[in-house]
Amino acid sequence: MTGMVAREMIRQSSLTRLGLMINTAVTGVVSATTQNNNKTGNGEIQWCFSQVKGTLDDDVSEADIISCVEFSHDGDLLATGDKGGRVVIFQRDPSSKNCHPRRGEYNVYSTFQSHEPEFDYLKSLEIEEKINKIRWLKRRNPAHFLLSTNDKTIKLWKVSERDKRAEGYNLRDESGQIRDPSSLTSLRVPVLKPMELMVEASPRRIFANAHTYHINSISINSDQETYLSADDLRINLWHMEVTDQSFNIVDIKPTNMEELTEVITAAEFHPLDCNVFVYSSSKGTIRLCDQRVGALCDSHTKLFEEPEDPTNRSFFSEIISSISDVKFSNSGRYMISRDYLSVKVWDLHMETKPIETYPVHEYLRSKLCSLYENDCIFDKFECCWSGNDSAIMTGSYNNFFRMFDRSGKRDVTLEASRETAKPRTLLKPRKVCTAGKRKKDEISVDCLDFNKKILHTAWHPSENIIAVAATNNLYIFQDKF
Repeated sequence: MTGMVAREMIRQSSLTRLGLMINTAVTGVVSATTQNNNKTGNGEIQWCFSQVKGTLDDDVSEADIISCVEFSHDGDLLATGDKGGRVVIFQRDPSSKNCHPRRGEYNVYSTFQSHEPEFDYLKSLEIEEKINKIRWLKRRNPAHFLLSTNDKTIKLWKVSERDKRAEGYNLRDESGQIRDPSSLTSLRVPVLKPMELMVEASPRRIFANAHTYHINSISINSDQETYLSADDLRINLWHMEVTDQSFNIVDIKPTNMEELTEVITAAEFHPLDCNVFVYSSSKGTIRLCDQRVGALCDSHTKLFEEPEDPTNRSFFSEIISSISDVKFSNSGRYMISRDYLSVKVWDLHMETKPIETYPVHEYLRSKLCSLYENDCIFDKFECCWSGNDSAIMTGSYNNFFRMFDRSGKRDVTLEASRETAKPRTLLKPRKVCTAGKRKKDEISVDCLDFNKKILHTAWHPSENIIAVAATNNLYIFQDKF
């Protein structure tokens, strides 16, 4: 059973996936305030609609579906990738950032084609252009840098601005044609003149041909000089300046693939310690590795695993225990892991069990058979921390997403819906009923739309602004003033 599940995970990673093209923006102005004043009397954050990006048509192109969302380190930029290989970068409106009360509004800053479809003739393998992950580098100069990856190739992009151009060349005329040097009778000094702002995206490095299987994770080291990339069976370490070689630091591929029992599902560097990273597996385990122990990290330093509850044992236990995402807290002391039905918080000092467990959609446990038949059980939900590590967000079905307040042990289900896409609209909590008489504001578990799923979410690093990807739409919400 274990080997079958692992091979099914590899098969699923090559199936149809999710991605975005931003054509229109429906923008609503919403009030906000500082994080100290954004809560109700019981300490609960009230979330309000801010913007929605993307067309609201029912006819959705496969290439327009969002596949990843990522805020920059200062939160001024928000990048999305789609299945069509495009990257769209939004920039926060400076006026919305500096006004009082504060608003979280983003406008399109740059759009570029990051990856193109390819075909591996040696393996007769079609390589999708879909963007699997985007990761921002910390800003060191006026330009911005980010890494983007599809299944096989990682690219380092430089995004820069130009608002001046040089004029008055000696060897070229105003149209750009080369002059005859013998016709020159005088020399002039070129000058810089203002021009309309132009944002340019150019690939600075291309890291290719290092992964046999599909890349599921990239993570930039805290030293900002190296990064890791992980596929189903291996993790490679790269230097930002070296494109033709990488160092394999984890390899779990067995000699005989029939003996395969697990695959790597996610990997991430520690936010502070450049020698520490973790990777999760389809068996529900998280391994912490320390590169100071050895160059090859096949043997882990710590193993985080929760023993299975025998009362919940079923045919689907191994599949739903597979971890789809793992994220360190911003402080570096904790990490969260997302499996199919829950989010767990782990203390790096305690390996035996998570310190907190939050059920995401426990009501689906009775629906696992049908979810297996339509392949939804293999959906890879992501999770993220709030800027101060006090809350967690992750997605569900029917365009629902879940928020967990760690301090007050409260949770709420919210919906990214067209009905809420109006200025100042307050998000109302949603509830799912499993049996009995349904109340007015509840939705039956049998009425959930499993084609509408929130797989990708992001939280602003210092403010209560969140981005939620719902098919081809990007919803932006923030705390209410």
